Amino acid sequence: MRHQKRGRKLGRDAAHRKATLATMAGQVIQHGRIKTTAPKAKELRSVVERLITTAKKDDLPARRRAAAVLKDKTIVRRLFEDVAPDLDDRNSGYTRILKLGPRLGDGAETVYLELVNYSVE
Repeated sequence: MRHQKRGRKLGRDAAHRKATLATMAGQVIQHGRIKTTAPKAKELRSVVERLITTAKKDDLPARRRAAAVLKDKTIVRRLFEDVAPDLDDRNSGYTRILKLGPRLGDGAETVYLELVNYSVE
């Protein structure tokens, strides 16, 4: 039984799951919104929220913690210079999940995971 076991496995081993979530978090920060499945979005939400909260401190240790997850300097810079200052007035709830319906191929529930300040150009 998996009583009190946190998180979803997403059909991956631990290293693959960590890499997938890190890559997707970078894409959310870079683009403002991504289309994915509902279970991935629900797991990814906590990763992105934690990164933004860390980025609001805006000091060297915070940048290093974010860089350890994101692995890309340009995305870390965008997080600290664009995303975090825009969400500085909020304490939490930096992302939203918008349901889109089932995917054609396999029927998986698809959603948009987007930052709350995202606007369609």
